[in-house]
Amino acid sequence: MNLNDAKVLVTGGGTGIGLETARVLTAAGAQVAISGRRRDVLHEAAREIGALAVVGDVSVEADAHRMVAAVVETFGDYNVLVNNAGFGRFAPLVDFDMADFDAVFATNVRGAMLMARSSARHFVARDTGNIVNVASTAAARGAPNGTAYHASKFALAGLTQVWRAELRQHNVRVMQVNPSEVVTDFFATAGGNQDATDRKLRPAEIAHAIRSMLEMDDRGFVTDLTVFATNP
Repeated sequence: MNLNDAKVLVTGGGTGIGLETARVLTAAGAQVAISGRRRDVLHEAAREIGALAVVGDVSVEADAHRMVAAVVETFGDYNVLVNNAGFGRFAPLVDFDMADFDAVFATNVRGAMLMARSSARHFVARDTGNIVNVASTAAARGAPNGTAYHASKFALAGLTQVWRAELRQHNVRVMQVNPSEVVTDFFATAGGNQDATDRKLRPAEIAHAIRSMLEMDDRGFVTDLTVFATNP
């Protein structure tokens, strides 16, 4: 697609991969909205990059509907969802807290589904659209302490395949990007530590991948794109 014609909503757009993706797409000519739960963080990010801030929680059905409606109303159209909102909680299975498990699935799976559903209703009616699910290399292989996060990304990968099978007939491209470790606030938010060396991926690499996926002519699409650091 021509990014000058893109009307984009990036969930989890206030920081990290979401913010950098919004920045890159805005610079390429797209009209971009970013969503998130933290009003102050979101509005500051929107001012920084020239985006529309839409405060809301992707796991709340009414919020998902309202955020999509706000983008359509403000931009006059809507044709790209970047389903980026997500976080992790990590612990051994025998110690895993159910509240943490449910919270991860509420955002990473339920939230992705609610945003995709509200978006797909508009896309199908328009007979065009794009959904980019930001999954992870954790969607392909389990690891210790990953009961919630890895399982949520496996689930997102399954949803990507289902939506792709359903929506292709409506000219809606459903794509998935799988970052390996990226230097963001993800680990700090999850209660862990990250060795942020210069060799590791930054959000810019993932934003570049998403831009490239979207810019392919609409007659084709990249189903899945995995991004690794060259020598971490």
